[in-house]
Amino acid sequence: MKINHLFKLVLLLFALSSVVACSSTSEEAETSEVAADSGETGIDATTRRTQELEEAAAARAAAAEERMRRSALATRVFYFDFDISDFRPADRDVLNFHAQDLAANSSRRVRLEGHADERGTREYNLALGERRTNSILNYLIVNGVARNQIETVSYGEERPADRGTSETAYQRNRRVEIVTP
Repeated sequence: MKINHLFKLVLLLFALSSVVACSSTSEEAETSEVAADSGETGIDATTRRTQELEEAAAARAAAAEERMRRSALATRVFYFDFDISDFRPADRDVLNFHAQDLAANSSRRVRLEGHADERGTREYNLALGERRTNSILNYLIVNGVARNQIETVSYGEERPADRGTSETAYQRNRRVEIVTP
């Protein structure tokens, strides 16, 4: 009885090991087929496959970078906190793409339009809008944009994006817009 049980166990192990030994991934089969067709050794085929995978990864990374650049350049409005003239740290990456684009295209010109919400005096809001545009202007110049490519103007509270009186409306009005003339 024990011998019969032992024999079945050995037979089962043999069957499992043959199934495992015969299985291969499709990538391994593809690599061996390419190597067989081209007369390459296994090492050459593996090296070539690794290079192809690296090139494909680099192409995907370049495509992702291009999508990110296009998305950043489509962002043309930068919002500010109440009574603050420094742009948000989260906007740095987007501004870097704008700076690179302007630096690479010296004939391109932009206008920075500064805005504020309706709280405060007219004069104060004009000055605040100007400080906001200067904040972005200085960042772009430090990152390679020529000063003559950028014009600045402050509208203060005169051109609100939202005429409401809620905090959400005020937030939409505290902004600098990059406009192509």
